[in-house]
Amino acid sequence: MSFEDLKKKSGSNFEKLTGELDKLSKKSESYKDDRIWKPELDKASNGYAVIRFLPACEGEDLPWVRVFNHGFKGPGGWLIDNCPTTLGKKCPVCEANSALWNSGIESDKDVARNRKRRLSYYANILVVSDPKNPENEGKVFLYKFGKKIFDKIIEKIQPEFEDETAIDPFDLWKGANFRLKVRKVAGFINYDKSEFEECSPVAENDDLIKKVYDSEYSLKEFSDESNFKSYDELQTRLTSVLGGSSVSTSAESTTEKDFKTPNPFDDASATNNSKESATINDDEGGDALSYFEKLANEG
Repeated sequence: MSFEDLKKKSGSNFEKLTGELDKLSKKSESYKDDRIWKPELDKASNGYAVIRFLPACEGEDLPWVRVFNHGFKGPGGWLIDNCPTTLGKKCPVCEANSALWNSGIESDKDVARNRKRRLSYYANILVVSDPKNPENEGKVFLYKFGKKIFDKIIEKIQPEFEDETAIDPFDLWKGANFRLKVRKVAGFINYDKSEFEECSPVAENDDLIKKVYDSEYSLKEFSDESNFKSYDELQTRLTSVLGGSSVSTSAESTTEKDFKTPNPFDDASATNNSKESATINDDEGGDALSYFEKLANEG
């Protein structure tokens, strides 16, 4: 298009652009799992709600499930997959990251950082107060959260100081509501001001409590092996995404026997207070990964 034609059509594409944006918005909305609740934030990325963590469903042992996944883009497209370490199995992506980290080359470490596995937790909650969306109040949802909120749960179960009383936050009668306070601090979402209230029943009487309990969702699907690729399938996908090589050229000759120093991409060292974690916590921003997963599936 010539400059003159471009000038004549100035402003005429605006409607088309807004229409396309509306389509994209509707698509992203269609990716939403209605079972999963999340707080709505204002323009300053602040949010507030009161929720109640609920106990394990009948037939299930724990009231939460921990899930690792990977999400990154390579020359061959996106790799968006659950990480087999969720099930205690080996993962070719984690192994490739370890090889990169131990190559001794800083650029390889940068690549490994971008491919870190992501940690998320899922639990059933009752929404007690949701000022932005009051229609959610009194309903049971799944809640996806990261390590920072999980640590607050653990602090109530295993308090650090002697003057603090241990409680089970998931108990329907002796648990406690959780005041979720979200802020943006130094560019990152922050939950430090979130806190548990005093202990109280989840509802006024046992009939209402049973109704809440019967409304819970099973968490089994999140650790179902059918939702995880086998080692070989994931290796094949990794090779495809990286354009034919599972690790960078500089790290191709690295073998397991060459791993002489602990690194944050070994599962063993990841729990030993490494200076750098092998895992991105979902608190650091997991919503984008869900959207990219849908894009990858469509592709």
